[in-house]
Amino acid sequence: MSTNTPSPFTPDSIDELVRGLDPVDWVQLRLLARLSPAERVLAGMRAQAFARAALRGALRRRFPHLSRSELNMKVLAYFTPVRMER
Repeated sequence: MSTNTPSPFTPDSIDELVRGLDPVDWVQLRLLARLSPAERVLAGMRAQAFARAALRGALRRRFPHLSRSELNMKVLAYFTPVRMER
């Protein structure tokens, strides 16, 4: 990759991208920096499991008639970027 290629980002476009983002949590960032790579992966996996469980709970409240398997398929469909058409 050439280092002479101009950046597609301008200061204005970068400002537009970060507008509305939450501020950096420096305490959390320092805590994560102290973790070993394996511990960081484990923390990410736990966060992912929490997100799946939260979505599953929300879907269970919205669709109380669905079975556990059907709810799991909805969770999978939500987190999977590939859309399958029937």
